[in-house]
Amino acid sequence: MIKPECIIEIDGLHTRFGDHVVHQDVNLCVYHGEVLTLIGGSGSGKTTLLRQMLGLEKPSQGTVKIFGRSRTDPSFSRQRKNIRCRSGVLFQQGALFSALTVYDNVALPLRELHALSEDIIRDLVMIKLDMVAIGTEHANKMPAALSGGMIKRVALARALALDPELLFLDEPTAGLDPELSESFVELILALRSEMDLTIVMVTHDLDTLIALSDRIAVLADQHVVAAGTLDEIGRFQHPFITSFFKSIRPKLDQKNNLEQKWKTVPMPS
Repeated sequence: MIKPECIIEIDGLHTRFGDHVVHQDVNLCVYHGEVLTLIGGSGSGKTTLLRQMLGLEKPSQGTVKIFGRSRTDPSFSRQRKNIRCRSGVLFQQGALFSALTVYDNVALPLRELHALSEDIIRDLVMIKLDMVAIGTEHANKMPAALSGGMIKRVALARALALDPELLFLDEPTAGLDPELSESFVELILALRSEMDLTIVMVTHDLDTLIALSDRIAVLADQHVVAAGTLDEIGRFQHPFITSFFKSIRPKLDQKNNLEQKWKTVPMPS
């Protein structure tokens, strides 16, 4: 069996802020085409690790490779723009620019290329808005006029503006009611399949975790203490995992029961 390509490879990563140690010898691989979810308690370093993958922070020690290139390699600076174009980010709460319209928020990364005409940018923006089910009538609205669910969708359209291969999601369903959260998860699943995305996600929402994750990496005690599928993580003996799975186990059992039920339903002849 051919081993999947490692899109992000973290090797021997250490993070310190003064005397405070966040990570010690963290090792992790994000495989092509998977959804890897980072979980952990408050202060475990999930967001810090996400920022290091994005290149927004530097680890104290160790390497972070993205698309096979180390961010500490001197030659990385020459590839920085290309690598940024191959990844998109959905920030927590959307992080739209409040002074820009919906249209201009999505157009921003396209304009930063300095290679496309406004006519092409307009067409691409409308395509991305359509992909996330935002009608053209909303293009000239300001973020303050949007609902929470619409802000998430516009932010997702912006994250996908450059057709990235790698997508980072920071609490993608935070602040959404259950119905909006479910529809947003369905949108991400559809776009993942359509665009062949590799996704790294941080979430506290159990339903989102179950619906989207292929693998889970658990940050605790300054390390990645376990990485695997939902079932594999559920069987791992660690105080944080045991506590976390007390609430997730009924949802997981319900999901498994539903999947088993559908497998036994005879197909129409």
